[in-house]
Amino acid sequence: MPTRSPDTTLDPKSKDRYSSLSINVPGFYNFGYDVVDAWAAKEPEKPAMLWVNQQGETRRYSFWDMKIESDRAARLLQDCGISKGDRVFIMLPRIPEWWVLILALIKLGAVYTPAPTMLTTHDISYRLRIGRFVLVITDPDNAHKVQEAVREGSFKTKCMVVDGEMPGWLSYPRERASRTSHPTEAGNTPLQVMTKSSDPLVIFFTSGTTGNPKMVLHDHSYPLGHIVTAQLWQDLRASDLHFTISDTGWAKSAWGNLFGQWIAGAAIFVYDIRGKFDPADIPPLLEKYAITTFCCPPTIYRMLILLDLSQYNLSWLRHCVSAGEPLNPEVIRIWKEKTGLVIYEGYGQTETVLCIGAFPGRECPPGSMGKPAPGWHIELHDKDGRPVGVNREGRIAISIDPRPVGLFSGYIENEAANRKSFVNGWYYTDDKAAKDKDGNFWFIGRDDDVIKASGYRIGPFEVESALLEHPAVAEAAVVGSPDPIRGQIVKAFIVLRPGFMPSGQLVAGLQEHVKKVTAPYKYPRAIEFIDSLPKTYSGKIRRNELREREAKKVTPD
Repeated sequence: MPTRSPDTTLDPKSKDRYSSLSINVPGFYNFGYDVVDAWAAKEPEKPAMLWVNQQGETRRYSFWDMKIESDRAARLLQDCGISKGDRVFIMLPRIPEWWVLILALIKLGAVYTPAPTMLTTHDISYRLRIGRFVLVITDPDNAHKVQEAVREGSFKTKCMVVDGEMPGWLSYPRERASRTSHPTEAGNTPLQVMTKSSDPLVIFFTSGTTGNPKMVLHDHSYPLGHIVTAQLWQDLRASDLHFTISDTGWAKSAWGNLFGQWIAGAAIFVYDIRGKFDPADIPPLLEKYAITTFCCPPTIYRMLILLDLSQYNLSWLRHCVSAGEPLNPEVIRIWKEKTGLVIYEGYGQTETVLCIGAFPGRECPPGSMGKPAPGWHIELHDKDGRPVGVNREGRIAISIDPRPVGLFSGYIENEAANRKSFVNGWYYTDDKAAKDKDGNFWFIGRDDDVIKASGYRIGPFEVESALLEHPAVAEAAVVGSPDPIRGQIVKAFIVLRPGFMPSGQLVAGLQEHVKKVTAPYKYPRAIEFIDSLPKTYSGKIRRNELREREAKKVTPD
């Protein structure tokens, strides 16, 4: 299969990169050949990845390295019986082998499913049961969970370990060592599989705040959709070193550590975090490795602003973004005070690429989601599918006529979910927002997060943002708690900053603070101090868990 020269699809001379964006989806497309191998042919020594672990060890990879290693891995997987359309479950920490094997699977036309290493045996068993995977790839630290899940479910799935040996398992290092050190020699190159843009590429399991995870299918055009994510929102250029803090099992890794970044020709910075995350590790990395663009979830930004950032030289850092949950205006303000940089917010889902956001040159008010990305026609609808007016709450609706590049193909074997989400030419995200007169979207909450108290509809995000402006509050989550008179009351769960202790006086102070910052009827009538908030694997607050906890107090088991 011939490779194409990498094409950013953006006019570099254009003053408005937003308006000049044009994404062409060819009939046949393969990210492995058409991007990675194309860069390897054009600029073999061009940096692709800088990997660092917590002990300070580093490994550097060029695009040529990635081509050679992925070719060898593709031949290896091919010899193990993996072919086009086969589903492969890959659960690895942030090690270079994850990228090599993902590229190899893409080149073979196999369908890969990334998984967080935090999954339990039960989680793995559920995914293996509904996913029908032919191969599981993991590391020795997580192999026991996979082995137990396979044994309990009597699955016929083959298993491969990337480091070392395990009885009855394929060994990646052993298989790799058996191949020549020159994988491009005749007879040792992988079969170059032709993949249509509409062929299946990846299955993500949603890390939703309610119910069992659903299987989200994206096709081979999905990487092209991330041109918006990387080149517009993250403002990436071919000379950048980009750092997205993300587990390899999240869709966020596709957003920030793979597709759009390499299409742009930028290098990715990978920090292999094991065990408990320490936010104090991040500023020294930004300084030492001259990171130029940075993305992390709101949870981490809230931790970073508590640090003394003045002791670090962050002059290389020029652009910061955040996604995953709304970012509170107070966090944006403090980050700018400490770094001089604006945090550009972005909105999307496992089911999409970046589809609403703040873009360089098209700034929006702090706390706003921003405006729809080019190629995405987005409206706010009422429950009957009719557009709502300015500053009115509505469901986020994405037009699928035409279908934007980067929107998922659908939920696999879940027609009920497909019927619920795809209605009359629109995809409904289950998120609610309002739109101001300037076209900026403002997040309100998930459909089931909205609190109905004494006839008022209250979005949790506004109350949480007000609470985070108080100097005592590190994190906050707001839910509706059952009340016999009002139906529901606003209840806040709060994680305090170091140096503050729970007290009745602090509760009263927080309540008065919210009344002053936002409408008085929105203040939390109940406040509970907790050590940490329950979150999904991708860092989103599990408000449903907090709601269920409140419901059980009224109707105990």
